Order: sequence, then C-alpha cells, then structure tokens
Amino acid sequence: MKKTINKLEQSLGFKIINYELYNNAITHKSSDKTNNYEKLEFLGDRVLGLCISKKLLEIFPSEKEGILDKKLASLVNKNKCYEIGKQLKLDKVVKIGNLRLKKQIIEKKIVSDSCEALIGAIYLDKGFDFVEKFILNNWDKHIYDKNIIIIDPKTKLQEYSLKKFKILPIYKYISNTGPKHKPSFKVAVKLKNTSFVEAEGFSKKLAQQAAATKLLSILEK
Repeated sequence: MKKTINKLEQSLGFKIINYELYNNAITHKSSDKTNNYEKLEFLGDRVLGLCISKKLLEIFPSEKEGILDKKLASLVNKNKCYEIGKQLKLDKVVKIGNLRLKKQIIEKKIVSDSCEALIGAIYLDKGFDFVEKFILNNWDKHIYDKNIIIIDPKTKLQEYSLKKFKILPIYKYISNTGPKHKPSFKVAVKLKNTSFVEAEGFSKKLAQQAAATKLLSILEK
C-alpha cells in the first residue's frame, strides 16, 4: 500500500497521513467489496459541485442561472473528472480486482469515479478550505474557459443513470413510420426506477434525444 500511496503523493503534491482513507479512494469494488471508493465518490461529487458552483457565482455574478448550470455540468461531468484524474495519474494507481484487466487501460469511468472519491478523501482528511483550494488549482483553466460545453440530453441522462444506479439507460426501438423522405422514428427509454417514456424524431438519434429530454423533464419534477 505504501508504495502506491507514495506515487499518489507525488501527483497530489502534499503529504498523506491517513493512508487508509486515500487507499479506499483508489480502490475499485472489484478489488475490495467493503473498503472501496463508492462512499467517498458519493461525498466527493457533492463537494466538487459545491466548490465549482461557489466559484462560478464569484467570477460570473451577472450570468443567467441557465448558463451557470450548463457551465457547472461541463465542469463536473464524468469526462472532465476523467481528464483531471488522468492529470493526477490516477490510472497508474487505481486498484482493480481482475489481474488480466490490470494489464489493459483502466476504463474512463473508474478513473473518473476515483477522482471524485479522492476529493471526498481530501475533504474528510484536511477540511473544506484545503479541498476547495485543491479543486480550484486543478480545475482553474477549465473554469475560466468561456466556451461553454452544452451536454446533450442523452449524455446527461446516461450520467445520471450511471451515478445513481451504476447502469446505462435502456432504449427500445418501437417503430419507423412515414414516407422515406420524411420518416418518423419512435423510441422509448427507461431507467431502473422508471417506466418507459416514448418520443419521436426524424432519425433514431433524434428520437433518443427527444425521449431522454422527456424523461429528464419528468425526473426534475
């Protein structure tokens, strides 16, 4: 454990005292069903959202809530956490149970989840002020990026499902009607705890986006 934590220390830039806490933050459940990063990930996700939201309000005081929401989503989504996780070289220290898989590239979701768990560990170990400084140091260039990345509804629904249920949304193709020059595709989507929601579009992709939008609207209520 100590050798791995020493590698992590080099990437983080500070001394680790509570080895067990940080070890859990880089341990996938396939490696240890009890002492893994799942609860720390839950905490880290909230801490990250709070710190980034607070900073966005400080630097964009006149921005509309809808734009701030999109900016926040682009900064705390799985892709961004994966990017930061790679920057911190978490893919080099994450522990997974399958020895064969260790020889391959660690999948993005594991690196992303471990990044959030690490934030949770730093918060518990060193407090809010320290973890806020850590987050802002690593997210700084992204926060000030004026190019807002708008996450499409299908991706947003996917991230919600993975976060809450650890599984992807289920899409079901229903029908294709209308003339060839103007077809109408009907698709349905559901999550683990919902019924199927149907929507239509001029292509399967557009129908899926419409169904995802519809389901997200229901979830927000």
